[in-house]
Amino acid sequence: MLSESPMPKLGESILSLPPFTAASVTADSSSSEPTQSELFETEPPPWELTVGEDVQLASIVFSRSPHGPYDYRIPDDLLEVLRPGMRVGVPLGHRKKPTPGWCVSIKTGNASHQKLRDVAEVIDDEPLCDAALVRLVMFIAHYYQVPAGQVFDTLIPASVRDNAGTRKTTYFRPAKGLDEEQIAKLPSKQQSVMRFLVGQDRPMTAAELAIMAECTEDPIRRLRKKELLVPEVRRELSQNIRIRAQHNDGERKQSHELTVQQENALSRINAAVDSGRGRTLLLHGVTGSGKTEVYIQAIEHVVKQAGSAIVLVPEISLTPQTRGRFEDRFENVAVLHSQMSAAERHFHWQRIRRGEVQVVIGPRSAVFAPLPNLGLIVIDEEHDTSFKQDKQPRYHARKVAHARAMALGIPLVLGSATPSLEAWHATQTGHAELVTMSERVGNRPMPDVQLVDLRIKEDRGKGGAISRPLHAAVLETLKEKGQAILLLNRRGYATTIQCPACGTVCACPDCDLPLTHHRDGGKAMCHYCDYTIPTPPWCPACRFDGIRYGGLGTQKLEMEAKARFPDARIARMDSDTMKRAGSHQRVLSEFRAGEIDVLLGTQMIAKGLDFPNVLLVGVINADSALHFPDFRAAERTFQLVTQVAGRTGRGNRGGRVIVQTFTPEHPAIQAAARHDYLKFVEDEMVNRKKFNYPPLGSVARIIIRGPLEDKTEAVADAIVDRLEKARDLLKSEVRILGPAPPPIVKISGKYRFHLLLQATEAAVVGEVVRRGLADFKVDPKEEIEYLVDIDPVNLM
Repeated sequence: MLSESPMPKLGESILSLPPFTAASVTADSSSSEPTQSELFETEPPPWELTVGEDVQLASIVFSRSPHGPYDYRIPDDLLEVLRPGMRVGVPLGHRKKPTPGWCVSIKTGNASHQKLRDVAEVIDDEPLCDAALVRLVMFIAHYYQVPAGQVFDTLIPASVRDNAGTRKTTYFRPAKGLDEEQIAKLPSKQQSVMRFLVGQDRPMTAAELAIMAECTEDPIRRLRKKELLVPEVRRELSQNIRIRAQHNDGERKQSHELTVQQENALSRINAAVDSGRGRTLLLHGVTGSGKTEVYIQAIEHVVKQAGSAIVLVPEISLTPQTRGRFEDRFENVAVLHSQMSAAERHFHWQRIRRGEVQVVIGPRSAVFAPLPNLGLIVIDEEHDTSFKQDKQPRYHARKVAHARAMALGIPLVLGSATPSLEAWHATQTGHAELVTMSERVGNRPMPDVQLVDLRIKEDRGKGGAISRPLHAAVLETLKEKGQAILLLNRRGYATTIQCPACGTVCACPDCDLPLTHHRDGGKAMCHYCDYTIPTPPWCPACRFDGIRYGGLGTQKLEMEAKARFPDARIARMDSDTMKRAGSHQRVLSEFRAGEIDVLLGTQMIAKGLDFPNVLLVGVINADSALHFPDFRAAERTFQLVTQVAGRTGRGNRGGRVIVQTFTPEHPAIQAAARHDYLKFVEDEMVNRKKFNYPPLGSVARIIIRGPLEDKTEAVADAIVDRLEKARDLLKSEVRILGPAPPPIVKISGKYRFHLLLQATEAAVVGEVVRRGLADFKVDPKEEIEYLVDIDPVNLM
């Protein structure tokens, strides 16, 4: 019985299959005896031969399953067109239409035409990623264990992939082989068109030709029908794109001679730029020490050498001020952020790729800006958790920036007054260079910090969120014509809606979490899945009409502030009030101009902003994140309090900080009150060392979610079993914790389980996860999914 030879998998190279050899009977050349002719031919006929020859193969990855990579043959007509970093359409499975994918490499292979499928089409005219960015994509896909196709879709904005703000334009060029004799036989208008076009070195549109040849477009249409004009369709950015004016927040340009510490920092960074090799520098500068001026002058040094730079900032609220400072000093600055229209984003992205931009400013996604001559990457406020993406691929901009900088041989500068423990540890182990700026510009003192113990009734006051000391300090600040900032890292009006009669709490049916009451619009909403209902006027369980709104959010704080300070001009900044494009810029401009006396809001007002007239900062509740079940809770609290405290005392009038807390004795709050980063690090490292938490070890988190709790838990158990087997096979010292429900058990109707893997080295954790989940599949009918989060910053 004949057995079928194994067929290659879809797109698989024939190189992976055993070679086929046909047996043949040959005569011994040394024998003098005549040979007997064969009764049957032993060689297959020519049309059945497997023709093995060198062909060009493209390795293609996809953003949807199956993710690849798969090899495809490049047809002859696309050999000079297709390059890595371009999108292609290829046959995949039994799909009728070509499936879009990304070309990651081109190689030569000895393969059979019958065994490989051809690339059907090339979608892009030019690669959307250069070779260096393609390598970066493959690094991210490997390290964060996500399909490379999904990384490409993250790296290239949807507005670019969808050609937002473009339109198709048809250009014409003369047909090949056209001679004067053929042109002379044409009518006069058509002759005029053809002679003008032949004399040009470029194709032209019908409108251009009609103007230059002084005719209507009718002769052009007739020439096209005669096939004497060859059309060429291009997709171009529309000239009618509305690019909104980009303004700063009204900050006046200030100049001063660099301090000694600024000079030292600048010379260190410039030396790194000139060294021509990848280096990481941590610029640890206290708030108000002039880190931004150092960045600017370092980038000026790069631009003089025909280079360009990327500056990452954590909050969109920082972009107006940061943009203004950089636009004062550089001719071509591009800002990328989420409030741009798709057409605007595409317009700026194309400018960046063409090399027309010197500085790109933006949040974490700006790390992928396609600058052709990148010479420096700066991450301001590098400690901020917003640099970690919270959906797949869950990359951290700091890690990606480091990989990109080292591959290009350029410096990476990390700046912060409260560096992450990962960045600080890198300086202690020789993986980064520490540059310290411990003094404020102008030798201004650090602001005094007063802790208010909310457990003491006399300090707490008559009720409400604003304590007696803070109330008196705000009145004094307003009297002195100064400004105040109040921080409460919780939006909404009330965080719980509860019936005092039966105890029922209004909760989200999909997340089992309390709904937050928002007075704006009279709604109750879930901040995790955006489930929204009108705020119930009575208890939905027992119909009692005395329902109670508990907890505190920024809306409630705003109402209290307006009642307590009726003469003050008050504004609120949180994600509810900052939805419209330009809203950050408007509020910050008014605050800088003195049109707002008290600015209150969430953490978006806590970092990076520089307002000289701010004399008071109040932290309403410093404990809001201190007691979360997360090993980084103390670090986040220290950073938030220190950062918001740094918003005051930046002018000549000094400043003060009042921190309200129920746990004033906590080491993180004590260290923040003294502006003592080194003491905080010393205490925190002792806690981290007990369990080898980062930065002393590496952590990966796997989250499993599904509609049925028991089946989701069963999948989580199966994953743990596979991971344990992979760990034992690799003989790795990896600690596996879980599975267990996370603090937030249910989101958007999906039950959640998670587990943690810990080891001293990231490579060990990554390999155990990679081996354990290599061929793990979940029945699609179960609707259960799992995701891998390498180096998580959120364990909720």
